[in-house]
Amino acid sequence: MIRILLAEDDQVMREYLTRALERSGYAVTSVDRGTDAIPLLESERFDLLLTDIVMPEMDGIELARRAGTIDPELRVMFITGFAAVTLRAGQEMPGARVLSKPFHLRDLVLEIDRIFDVGNASGL
Repeated sequence: MIRILLAEDDQVMREYLTRALERSGYAVTSVDRGTDAIPLLESERFDLLLTDIVMPEMDGIELARRAGTIDPELRVMFITGFAAVTLRAGQEMPGARVLSKPFHLRDLVLEIDRIFDVGNASGL
C-alpha cells in the first residue's frame, strides 16, 4: 500500500483529502504544517510527500528539500492555489509534480497513480 504524508494547513482541505485518498486505497498520515512533518519523516517510511506550498512556519518547498535529505527516494507532489508559487516550485524542485487548486480528486488520484505507475480502480 502506498503511504502518503499529507501536509496541508487548511483543516477542511486536509480532512477531505485524507478521507478521499484513504477511500482510494492509500495509507495517509496528515499534519497541518511542515514542521510537524519532519519528525514523522525521520521516524517512518513514506512513499509520497503531498504538500501544500503556502503554509505557516515552513513552506512546502522547504519541507520537500528537508524531506529529500532525510529520504532521497521520497516522491513529492505539491498542491497550491497560487500560479506564481507553482512556477517557483517547478523551478526549485524540478522532479516534483505540481497540482493547482482547485482540482478534481480524480486528477489527484490519477497523478499519484502515474507517479507510482499503478492503476487505481477507485472509480473516482
